[in-house]
Amino acid sequence: MKKVMLLAAGLFFALSTFAQQADNKQVKKIEVNGSAEMVITPDEIYFDITLKEYVKSKNKVDITTLEKQLEKAVADAGLPKESLTIENISSFNYEIMRKKKDPLEFMARKQYRLKLNKLDKINSILGAVDAEGIESTRIASYTSSKMEQYRKEVKIKAMQAAKAKAEYMLAAIGNTIDGIIEVQEISTDNYTDFRPQMQTNVIMYKSADAAGENYSSDLEFKTIKIRAEVRTTFGIK
Repeated sequence: MKKVMLLAAGLFFALSTFAQQADNKQVKKIEVNGSAEMVITPDEIYFDITLKEYVKSKNKVDITTLEKQLEKAVADAGLPKESLTIENISSFNYEIMRKKKDPLEFMARKQYRLKLNKLDKINSILGAVDAEGIESTRIASYTSSKMEQYRKEVKIKAMQAAKAKAEYMLAAIGNTIDGIIEVQEISTDNYTDFRPQMQTNVIMYKSADAAGENYSSDLEFKTIKIRAEVRTTFGIK
């Protein structure tokens, strides 16, 4: 029985020693980083427009009138009806603002979101709405309808860049790569939607008014930079 136990212990020791030797055997490898960038133009721009009721010659210009103006302006610009949605509805106490009693106590305010593929029509749209009824405007966010496709493409290019780097570095010493051992994606998601600060309606409306109701800008919108980076390990032949 003791001989069997000694043999088993000896076998275990031999296997452990072999495993340690195998672990200690260095694998020839090269570690490199690869990166790639892509610049794209957004084709999905979300523009917020806030309309508010106001008093003109002691008569209230109601939100329904302003809304109809906006809807017609959007339709005249050739945009589909579903491109304009309501984001929020609120009201404010007009009596407090006037510091005196007034039958028009509460005034309605509505925030709309307009989806565009570019901003070339926004001035003509705002120019067709009563300027006093426009409280504020802003670009809420922008992105691309093909963002996921672009993300994949830039990651593929980052991997290709890493492989090319490993190949020319090893070629300098007469070696070649021997397959991929490990890939680690480095988080570089800097292509999230940009959300700028609130803009008042004054600047955009005045620019439309100065150039005429049908004015449209041909200026390019801000681009988005998509970047990807990977850390790779290749074997060496």
